[in-house]
Amino acid sequence: MTRMLDKYKTEVVPSLMNEFGYQNVMQVPKMEKIVVNVGLGEALQNSKYLESAVEDIRKITGQQPIITRAKKSIATFRLRAGNPIGVKVTLRGRRMWDFFDRLVSVALPRKRDFRGISPNSFDGRGNYTLGFREQLVWPEIDYDKVDKVRGMEVTIVTTANSDEEGRRMLDLLGMPFVKRS
Repeated sequence: MTRMLDKYKTEVVPSLMNEFGYQNVMQVPKMEKIVVNVGLGEALQNSKYLESAVEDIRKITGQQPIITRAKKSIATFRLRAGNPIGVKVTLRGRRMWDFFDRLVSVALPRKRDFRGISPNSFDGRGNYTLGFREQLVWPEIDYDKVDKVRGMEVTIVTTANSDEEGRRMLDLLGMPFVKRS
């Protein structure tokens, strides 16, 4: 069992049951999946960017990413339907918990001028999205082999009914939210 999953079961579940007055353990919100997404507009000009992004995401997540393709043609962007425009990975189970552990304990503290993350990036249903400006915060990425710095988006999908429940669950799991004053 991973360290973060163990923490969830032993500390977070009892705390959330007490705090929100859940009658049953199954009512307690949990993480369903984590989606890591990288948009690659520049892949239209150079297909090497796509290959290096796939490799970076594979190193970070430990899972083979899928290539996302354009659904519609947009002439102003020189985009045709079917063109590759990004890569994404959906993590579940053990890989999800391992990734979340590395996100909270390693990657976020390595961000430049890090003072915490915004507690306001919830979508209204308890899911949280976090953006990175560069992939270099992950220790798996070798700085010397990076061809281009690219950002990524990490979405944590939960079963929470509200943002308040999702925020509290992630807070108890160690997500470094900025404290409101």
